[in-house]
Amino acid sequence: MKKQFKTESKKLLDLMINSIYTHKEIFLRELISNASDAEDKLYFRSLTDENVALKREDYEIRIDLDKENRLLTISDNGIGMTAAELEKNLGTIAKSGSSEFKSENDQSPDVSVIGQFGVGFYSAFMVADDVRVCSLAYGETQAYEWRSKGADGFTVTPCDKDTVGTEVILHIKPDTDEEDYSSFLEEYKLRELVRKYSDYIHYPIVTDVETTQKNEDGEETTVTEKQTLNSMVPLWKRPKGEVTDEEFADFYKQKFYDYEAPAKTISYKTEGTATFSALLFIPSHAPYNYYSKEYERGLKLYSNGVLIMDSCKELLPDCFSFVKGIVDSDDVSLNISRETLQHDSQLKLIAKNVEKKIRSELEKMLKNERAEYEKFFKAFGLQIKFGVQSDFGMHAKDLENLLMFRSSETGEMTTLGEYVSRLKEDDKVIYYACSDSVAKIEALPQIDALKSKGKEVLYCTEYVDEFALKTMREFDGHEFVNACTVSDDLTEDEKTEQEKLNADYAEVAKAVKDALGDSVAEVRFSSRLGKHPVTISTQGEISLEMERVLSSMPGADEMGGVKAQSVLEINADHAIAGKLKAVYALTPEKIADYAKVLYAQARLVGGFSVEDPAEAAELVCDIISR
Repeated sequence: MKKQFKTESKKLLDLMINSIYTHKEIFLRELISNASDAEDKLYFRSLTDENVALKREDYEIRIDLDKENRLLTISDNGIGMTAAELEKNLGTIAKSGSSEFKSENDQSPDVSVIGQFGVGFYSAFMVADDVRVCSLAYGETQAYEWRSKGADGFTVTPCDKDTVGTEVILHIKPDTDEEDYSSFLEEYKLRELVRKYSDYIHYPIVTDVETTQKNEDGEETTVTEKQTLNSMVPLWKRPKGEVTDEEFADFYKQKFYDYEAPAKTISYKTEGTATFSALLFIPSHAPYNYYSKEYERGLKLYSNGVLIMDSCKELLPDCFSFVKGIVDSDDVSLNISRETLQHDSQLKLIAKNVEKKIRSELEKMLKNERAEYEKFFKAFGLQIKFGVQSDFGMHAKDLENLLMFRSSETGEMTTLGEYVSRLKEDDKVIYYACSDSVAKIEALPQIDALKSKGKEVLYCTEYVDEFALKTMREFDGHEFVNACTVSDDLTEDEKTEQEKLNADYAEVAKAVKDALGDSVAEVRFSSRLGKHPVTISTQGEISLEMERVLSSMPGADEMGGVKAQSVLEINADHAIAGKLKAVYALTPEKIADYAKVLYAQARLVGGFSVEDPAEAAELVCDIISR
């Protein structure tokens, strides 16, 4: 007699099939997990019941195909179910025998069942239009079959089965224009799904494979062999000393589709408030799409060896999005489908622990494997800098010791700590300069001026560099100062000389400023430029490099643009200063031509485009021909 489900079955079953699970292939993971639970239960029983004949190595989960009849069977030799248990566990949607078993035996270290919600079984109806469950419970002589074609109800009847355990027999739906259900009757597809979702189930998942062999007479015969589809023991659960570097590298390349071994492997376990195993990899190079929207960050999340999420973004901060790897924890709270997470404090604890571990390992790498760290930073340093600058500098202190810049002092990459260690006791400033190449920075007049004073400068060649340093403001009590800002680092004598110079050239400076208009905020004469005739500095918080970056961002025009306060500095010790003075005295109307040429030259030397190159070129030719 057909029985009805004990809930509002049609609505709930429709929800199971159409809403809770986003991928139909999940059904195989769920049925294998249920089979694993059944075998866990019988194994647990064997610890106290000597009548259980099976040993640990005797348990297995089978997958059998019958393409002709469109049948897929998942079977186990676990504890089985009685007629009453079939009706109780499968007749009530969201009734979980595994959950009850776990709560009854929660103190035992051998209990680690997966299915705790009682809905995974019903994922079978996503791909099957007829589901049969044939089961013989341990200690019973009569087997029973539970059968259903969906929300209309189910039957429980006696059936023939000689061995303890359960068979779930699915009649796979016919194909539609939208769905290729027949793929679930293909050996390659099932093998792929087992490896993806259930590779680390700790019982062998086996299937029969037919191969053709030749005997001594050359005659071909078909031989059926049992083949194990899963590896069973996760690499991250094996003792670290038993896993070779080659095994870690092969695992990484296979799981994360890389052709090179990782730069660093991090394998560790924690217990306590956050209990989990982690196997993390720092790649040796950035993927081709790393800095694009297509790149998907996150770690693979497993629960008791079963894949729950392929890319769990919540486990990795953006600054470490390059890290690949796996976290396996029984403690994370999953939603009813076990496909996604409940956002709870346990997940945050794991994420915080993972972030701290990655940072610690990178700091060790910097200290003990300098060359390898510099290769890493070349590939992923930009992301570390983004991490410093993002969220209003919330993570800056955590990341500052990982930063590196090229140094004017050594010509090599240096950390902020190393820069500070070279400072004199009374030096309180860390100088930096920005452009898109080291060569352009070294051509800046301000760099020569600082070098002549024995000052070291950090070369910032990536567009995020200055934003990161501005966000930090200081390191170890030393303020960051752009080398191209108007210098206040003057002695009293230098300040007096500066004031005298600008008093002597006040009229010329005003004429040049009037000629350039709003292009510059100020014109001043200086004695700090060495051999260079002219340069552009800035005053205030916005540098020319920041202006260029911000102005290139989408929507910059609508916001009115961002403008640096430019200062045109003219070298009072250069012949050009005397020339300007003479021109202003004899033909003041011509001072504008010289002003525009000098301004264009200063922009070019600074690595910036000339606002009107045609006009600048004509003025140069005109001045030369006079």
